[in-house]
Amino acid sequence: MSDRASEYDVTSHIRTTDPDEVHAEVSRIYRHLYPGAFTGQIDQAFHDAADLYRGEREGFRRCDTPYHDIQHVLDVTLAIARLMDGYERARAGTPLEAALFRLGIIVALFHDCGYILAVDDTEHATGGEVTLTHVSRGAQFLREYLPSIGMGEVAEVAGQLIHFTGFEMPVAVIEVPTLRHRLLGCLLGSADIIAQMSDRCYLEKCRDRLYPEFVAGGIARKLGPDGREQVLYASAEDLVLKTPKFYEGASQRLDRDLGGAHQYAERHFGGRHLYLDEIRRSIDHARSLTSEQDVAALKRVPPVTQPGQSADGSPGRRAPKRG
Repeated sequence: MSDRASEYDVTSHIRTTDPDEVHAEVSRIYRHLYPGAFTGQIDQAFHDAADLYRGEREGFRRCDTPYHDIQHVLDVTLAIARLMDGYERARAGTPLEAALFRLGIIVALFHDCGYILAVDDTEHATGGEVTLTHVSRGAQFLREYLPSIGMGEVAEVAGQLIHFTGFEMPVAVIEVPTLRHRLLGCLLGSADIIAQMSDRCYLEKCRDRLYPEFVAGGIARKLGPDGREQVLYASAEDLVLKTPKFYEGASQRLDRDLGGAHQYAERHFGGRHLYLDEIRRSIDHARSLTSEQDVAALKRVPPVTQPGQSADGSPGRRAPKRG
């Protein structure tokens, strides 16, 4: 298993809990690919995304989803910048223009903003409750936000691109205007998967942070067609034990539905797929866990990214472990 610190990316050089560090690296890649290109919209989007997740954007509460937090968003944004760079290094055909790079970065920054509730939302207690509709909610946010930073002409396509990160509709039926936009969507969807699964604390976050979101969102248990309750994940430990099976499905999505776009990471890193290396280490470790007691012994400590949050993601206290 990797020895990198929990707040760092797969290179151990960039803190993905720090918007400024991720912004600096994304800007470096952007300026290298497009010397002299306009950076103002990317700069503004990083500032606005940080404010949104901190609860400093008018009309919105702060982010309260412990798994889908600012670190996840920044990790995905960094990953898509690297995939776009890898594509440009490897391509033999149509280039990604600077405008498409900017669009990809901005959609990545806000791809999970649908989890963040409005201050006047009286229907939901937490963002986890909107898990099943968060992508469409994020699409609506982008349609309203992009005109405010001078990108109104791509607001509708942004609302479609965000669906490459979700499961509300199959990838094949997402409508985008050009093949380049479809490529961008595949890069975005790939970044979402490889960034979260390569997180140093992925297994701990699944146990302590993702499972409560699944419970709140009605994903852990749901009613089947016959009206009977179906248990998908009986406990937080069960979710971790089923992670290797999830990885099989995620691999199919990466390679088949998203066209293998994640492989451009190899070109960015000069021949190594650092994201896949970390994912395989984590999944191999998950396969070695055979019981809830094994899962309860997972001991890596994720960064605290929200006020009053404990390391397990709960609002102020460690949740008791079973086994």
